[in-house]
This record gives sequence, C-alpha cells and structure tokens, in this order.
Amino acid sequence: MNYRKLSEAEITELTRHGCSATNWRIVTVTPNFSARNIYYTHFEGEVKIGNLTGKLSNGKRAGLYKSYIENCIIEDDVFISDVKRLVKYRVATGAFLMNIGSIEVEGETTFGNGTELEVLNEGGGRELPMYDRMTSQIAYLLVVYRHDEALVNALKQMIATYVAEKKSDMGLIDTEAKITNTSIIKNVNTGPYTIIDGAAELQEGTIMGCAEAPAQVGSGVIAREFIILSGSKVDSGAMLDCTFVGQGVKIGKQFSSENSVFFANCEGFHSEVCSIFAGPYTVTHHRSTLLIAGMFSFYNAGSGTNQSNHMYKLGPLHQGIIERGAKTGSFSYMLWPSRLGAFSVVTGKHGGNFDTSD
Repeated sequence: MNYRKLSEAEITELTRHGCSATNWRIVTVTPNFSARNIYYTHFEGEVKIGNLTGKLSNGKRAGLYKSYIENCIIEDDVFISDVKRLVKYRVATGAFLMNIGSIEVEGETTFGNGTELEVLNEGGGRELPMYDRMTSQIAYLLVVYRHDEALVNALKQMIATYVAEKKSDMGLIDTEAKITNTSIIKNVNTGPYTIIDGAAELQEGTIMGCAEAPAQVGSGVIAREFIILSGSKVDSGAMLDCTFVGQGVKIGKQFSSENSVFFANCEGFHSEVCSIFAGPYTVTHHRSTLLIAGMFSFYNAGSGTNQSNHMYKLGPLHQGIIERGAKTGSFSYMLWPSRLGAFSVVTGKHGGNFDTSD
C-alpha cells in the first residue's frame, strides 16, 4: 500500500481536533486519507493510517478517538477509542478496539508458538512445543513416542522452522477482530473475527479466529503463554498458564490450567488441571475436581475426581493413562502410575497401582 506524508492542512485539522504527534513527518497516510474522524489522539514514532471514512460491519463509523498510538499500521475503516497504549500492532480493516488499558508488543516474540509444555509428566521429559496449527495426532506422537528419537527430533525441527517464521516485533489485530473493556494485552496475536471482551490479562499468546467460528475470550480471563484456536470460548475468570486450547473448546467458571493441552470439543469448568493431555471430548465440570499428569479422551470426570502423581520424596514423576470413553465417579481417587481400559468406570479410592487395559 502506498503512503504519503500529511499535508500542512491535514496537520492543522488534526491539531484542531486535539491530536498531537512527537513528529508529524513520520505519520504517513494513504492517498485518500481524511482527518475528519480523528480526535484527541497522540501519535508516537512511525504511524501509518488508512482511509477512515467508512463504517464497520457493526454500523459504527470508523475513526480514532482519545487514544495513544505508537509505531503502528492502521488499515482502512478501523475504530479505535479510549485505548491508553497501542504499540507495535498492525490493525487490519474492520477491527474494533475500545476501552483498553494497554495492547503492545515488546521486543521480538513468537506469540506463544514454540512454548514447551510439561504435558503428561509434571516432572518433565515429555515436553511438547505448542504452535497454532498443532493437532492431537502430532501432539500424541511428540509426547508418547519419546523412545523414537528420530521421529521426535524430526517433528521438533519442523515445528521450530514454523515457529521461526512467526517471530516478529509487530503484532496483528486481524480483520473484523473486536477487543473491548480489557486491561492488559502484551505480545498477543489475534486472528480474524476474534472477540475479546473484559479480559484481565493476556500475555504471550495467539488467538486464532475465523468468520465461521470466531474465538472468544471473556471477562476476567488471565492467560499467559497460551494458544486458543477457532470456535473456542474462554471466559468467566478462567486462568491459563502454558496452555493450548484447540478448536471448539469451552473453558470458564474460574477453571485453572497449567502445562496442559485441550483438543476438539473439550469442556473445562470450575476444576483444576495440571500437566494433562486432554484429547477430544474430555469434560470436567466440577469445582472439587483435580486432573493431574494424565491422558484422557472422550472422558467425563465426576465431582471430586482426584489423582496423585507423587511417590514419597521422589517428586511428581508419575503419570496415568485413561483410555477413551472412561468415566470416574464422584470422589474417585487413583494413584499414578495406573492405566484404565477403554469404556471403564472408576468408583471409590484406589491407593494401589493398576492396569485394566486389554
């Protein structure tokens, strides 16, 4: 896209609208630029601005209002209002930003891609480098097939190459993304049609939306080193730390996750999870449930479900496998290492190791 310097008349009009800039000479605009919808905004560093005379899909007139913008590219028909800090972002056509504390990129970042998650074994040794195109099949091979060093190394090299392409010192707020009422966003890429409303803190992550299945992040969410894919919704005070959220996942109601992955159509509410591999349709809904250092799929956790992965003073070295279609009853307990066969039900307390697989 071609950009030109502001004319003296345009600078005068912007100044009359309460705008300011450290250096107007490095604020550039598209040939058809108009200053009529820009008020009380400060420009710092190199800022590029498109045509802001149209309307967004929600009917809101494009424009920049009462914001601080530094080293950014603002594309056509964007709405930005009451953003206290917008630093090093490309804001794509149709994006809507309002009432944000800060949204910025600091240094070079891969936006959560390449972060190694201590999945399945809390003590390490099965680290999974997440990336925004990760599938459950690739993740399974990386976590479970550690004995095949050639395979694991080849997969890790391909992922590392992909992650290197993601490294940038400028973030992206993609087409039709909507970010409102959010306190802190740092080193986070947002895909097209993403909706963020009321999040408390988002750092080092990627949110991949699309028109058919927008990704949504809601009120009170705190997420650090994370990836959220299309069709997923994370809201109501959920806390994510080193967590991958696949497609069509629902997480909320103060759910807490650390070093875990969730694939298609999982649901997590109220519960606490640590170092779990949640394959498709893993579901936990109860406040008293802890899932730790286990592999699950097509699984329903009963209230109060619990496991132990410590063995005396050796630390959290153990893990469990719950094969597909299993169910744990209320207040069930299992001592890892154990393996539960497919389509099984666990009730009561099991303080010894067991293997009920075929």
